[in-house]
Amino acid sequence: MQLTKAWETYKNEKRIEGFSPHTLNAYRLQANLLVRHFQDINPQFISTQGIKEYLASSSVALKPSSIAHRVRFIRSFFRWLHEEGHITANPAAKIKEPKVGKRIPKFLTDREIEHLREGCHTSMEKALFEFMFSTGCRIGEIVSLERIVLIGGINQRL
Repeated sequence: MQLTKAWETYKNEKRIEGFSPHTLNAYRLQANLLVRHFQDINPQFISTQGIKEYLASSSVALKPSSIAHRVRFIRSFFRWLHEEGHITANPAAKIKEPKVGKRIPKFLTDREIEHLREGCHTSMEKALFEFMFSTGCRIGEIVSLERIVLIGGINQRL
């Protein structure tokens, strides 16, 4: 089985397992980079040293978090290849992720918060801003919320 065929099979299995489209898209990018480096060879012929050389050559301008993502994909992909019997040994088993420092969250100053409040024109915008600010919800989380309106003491879904 060649790398491209292995990737397609892996992707289909992960889709069935419920991986998100965003994760699969990120994995597709990593798989394409892997194929570009090793060509479309049988994964059986990829060694641990080859993977280390790939990571070293491709990570010159990458942040440690990007390298860590690449390593996680490679380990997952080769573990799957090994478990499914497509390769006899897992060359990525001993590959380690780089140390990634903890990110300090960015926050808004009081002045920036007031500017955002002033930018709200409608009562809906003001309510959404205050909800986001007070709960810490992300926009994606708010979009997925079910809207329920209290009318005369009776909850109604919108």
